[in-house]
Amino acid sequence: MKIIFMGTPDFAEASLAALIGSEHEILAVVTQPDKPKGRKGELTPSPVKILALENNLTVHQPVKVREPEFVEMLKAYNPDVIVVVAFGQIIPESILNIPKYGCVNIHGSLLPKYRGAAPIQWAVLDGEKETGITSMLMDKGLDTGDMLLKKVIPIAEDETSGSLFEKMMALGADTLLETLKGLEKGEIEPEKQGESPTNYAKMLTKSMGLIDFTKSAYELDCFVRGMNPWPSAYTVFEGKTLKIWKAKVLEEAGKAGSIARVNKDSFVVYCGRDALEVLEVQLEGKKRMSAGDFLKGTHLETGQEFGGEFGSK
Repeated sequence: MKIIFMGTPDFAEASLAALIGSEHEILAVVTQPDKPKGRKGELTPSPVKILALENNLTVHQPVKVREPEFVEMLKAYNPDVIVVVAFGQIIPESILNIPKYGCVNIHGSLLPKYRGAAPIQWAVLDGEKETGITSMLMDKGLDTGDMLLKKVIPIAEDETSGSLFEKMMALGADTLLETLKGLEKGEIEPEKQGESPTNYAKMLTKSMGLIDFTKSAYELDCFVRGMNPWPSAYTVFEGKTLKIWKAKVLEEAGKAGSIARVNKDSFVVYCGRDALEVLEVQLEGKKRMSAGDFLKGTHLETGQEFGGEFGSK
């Protein structure tokens, strides 16, 4: 197949790498414009752009893909299919209608669940037992197009958004190649989506990481893992942000937000239901460390509450 690839972050990079190693012909790669990063604000190319240039592929970086000049340029390529993976802009109908086989999107959930920008994170946050990849034909809606293939993956009890992300990248790349093969051979029958049983998987923000200890320990265990690696689950200790990177649920009851006890290598916080044993933390200005190392330089007492010096921002 003759393909135009549209994608931007590392999740899309894995799919592009799979296409590069396949029999398909990549006509061009479309990615977001370079963005300033770091304190110096240096313009930084996307992972997809870096990979494309390393493989001598033509790269386009339109500010807006809906501009008529850009649409006409895509038409001139006469692609069989346009592959879209985490591109970062809404694709207009003027582009959706260009290729023979349509625009194929790789989405990080089992549609119609978790339509939206952060499906991997929300699957962990909501305590799902499994998730997966769906390939679909794009339409003018947001993640509402006809489904092509679905691949399921279990979510481990200690899964973080970061660890699941890595698994889903590889699964997405494999699903893409299988989808293209099936489309070309006419072996895939598109399936309509129903109504989504879950809320829209909106993008996470830094403020969403603040821990509410009135929630159950089970919810907060999912929260800690779902917010890892970004924006991270945090509270405030002595005026500084204290990130909680790893914890586990204990069946104990007490006043929500208070310290149940301090162990040698952990400390336990009561939640709205049950308790959370904190195993790994990071205090503002410090490196990530075990709770045991944190406690060596910190004085915590049983009964102490998350409030005042433990207050939220």
